[in-house]
Amino acid sequence: MRNIPITLVRDAAPAAAPPTGALARLGLAMRRHRRVIMGVQWAVVLFYFSLLIYPAFMPLPAEDAHILGNLRLFAQFLFWGVWWPFVMLSTMLLGRVWCGVFCPEGAMTELASRHGLGRPIPRWIRWSGWPFVAFVCTTVYGQLVSVYEYPQAALLVLGGSSVAAVAVGLVYGRGTRVWCRYLCPANGVFGLLAKVAPLHFQVNETLWKQSTQRSAAVNCAPLIDIAHMKSASACHSCGRCSGERGAVALALRSPARDILGTGVREAKTEEAVTLIFGVIGIATAAFLWSASPRFVQMKGALADGLIERDWLVLLQDNAPWWLLTHYPEAHDVFSWLDGLCILLFILGGGGLLGLAVWAGVWLAARALQDANLSWQKLALALVPVAGIGVFLGLSMLTLGHLKAEGVNLAWVPAVRAGLLALGAGFSAYLLLRLCRVRLAWRPVAGLLLALLPLGLIVRVWLSALFGL
Repeated sequence: MRNIPITLVRDAAPAAAPPTGALARLGLAMRRHRRVIMGVQWAVVLFYFSLLIYPAFMPLPAEDAHILGNLRLFAQFLFWGVWWPFVMLSTMLLGRVWCGVFCPEGAMTELASRHGLGRPIPRWIRWSGWPFVAFVCTTVYGQLVSVYEYPQAALLVLGGSSVAAVAVGLVYGRGTRVWCRYLCPANGVFGLLAKVAPLHFQVNETLWKQSTQRSAAVNCAPLIDIAHMKSASACHSCGRCSGERGAVALALRSPARDILGTGVREAKTEEAVTLIFGVIGIATAAFLWSASPRFVQMKGALADGLIERDWLVLLQDNAPWWLLTHYPEAHDVFSWLDGLCILLFILGGGGLLGLAVWAGVWLAARALQDANLSWQKLALALVPVAGIGVFLGLSMLTLGHLKAEGVNLAWVPAVRAGLLALGAGFSAYLLLRLCRVRLAWRPVAGLLLALLPLGLIVRVWLSALFGL
């Protein structure tokens, strides 16, 4: 009898099931109802520019004017008291939904790129340092022209950003958001805060590879390689890719997952620099300079020195409003010395704070000597406390408006303390997990060194908020 060869075939691994559930269905609905989202975006565009342009040509409000009775005050409160702080908070909770569903600049630059020149993106735009540089320049310039207080300054800063976004869209990209991906001043901050968002669009690489679905490529506006997307940092949560190949779905995750799962090569130096020197350093100094006694002391000492030497040029207040705050009718005018001191305090003080934080995480990484843990990755553990710090700083404006309206703010200290404890506690937990503390001197020393910059950040905010 002839022997017949028998080939043993192993059972194929079962394919992973496509995600289901309410969130997955919500993501699919976002994709199906793309026109509704576009309608929302353009409604926001109209509302945004109405409140940005019209108040800039209105007279100063009377001293007894109220938010609900004066459009200028209402726009100021809505932009800086509601919009900006809660966009930051929503990014930490929901991911970059603001970018993908509501942002007017994103909608305009994408539309412009559909009808523009469609040129390839040059190397200088792809430079990874733009998020940090743009954030610092916008933050500092906004303080010099008092962007939070005056609609003319807001129109200049925000309107200028919108014009630049449209111009970039007209020249580069084809139906994409080149401005948002590379040049938006808030892109770096949003990318960091989205790392701790429990809501994200999850990509199952196994399902993606197993799928035989063939369809037109998804137009990912922020130019993400969807098949290999692991982090929520760059994703705009627009829903366009939801359900693609049965592998992409809106889902919940642990807020610690993104940071703990970041590989040492994926932890980018530019992200860590934006976090440490931008969000923690420069932004904190920008929030605190106007109420800082050190700022007053520095300005007084410099003014005395200038008067003694009869150098009075810097004491003049003849700068134009678009360079330094100049509103004589509101009795609010910056001298050249004011501008110089603001620059010194924000850049110098923010730089020193950032340097101290960087030194702590760098020394911690050196002490740990773990090939899988660089100082860049260790720095990401500070995202929660940095994000809460940004929200607390911006909410100072919110509370200032509410106090002027006579709202009872007795609850504020408890809420502030709770938020600060939440952010610091989450960062401490991430540091503990990253340092893998056990009964050995290196992990313990590394953790203690890493906790020093966290303690410094908390100390700065305790002093600013509670005078401790």
